[in-house]
Amino acid sequence: MSGNIAFPYQFDTRGRTALTDDDTHLRDMIEQVLMTCAGERVNQPSFGCGVPQMVFGPASDTVAATAQFLIQGSLQGWLAQNILVQSLSVTDQDSSLVIDIVYINRLTQEQRTASFTAPVPSP
Repeated sequence: MSGNIAFPYQFDTRGRTALTDDDTHLRDMIEQVLMTCAGERVNQPSFGCGVPQMVFGPASDTVAATAQFLIQGSLQGWLAQNILVQSLSVTDQDSSLVIDIVYINRLTQEQRTASFTAPVPSP
């Protein structure tokens, strides 16, 4: 176990700050980029890609394509030193945006997959 703080912040069984391994920490960083909207961080106002803002629009191929474009740019901008995105797909399924990311951990050169789902209201 390394010294990466768990996201979201939580306590372990001893009542101390919970820690995670490097792979989990990297996935947590991807989730933070996805789920943070621009302007939420005071000292980094351009951080994030705003997937939560997309939940207020109807699920469609256009929303999925826009999300894919924003996610790709944000991951390259904020995590390029940590990951190399191999593939990224955003699809609308059952009133949700499903985000599938295949990436290479630049430190270990291992390929990983992460999936996220953001609910979107139907029109």
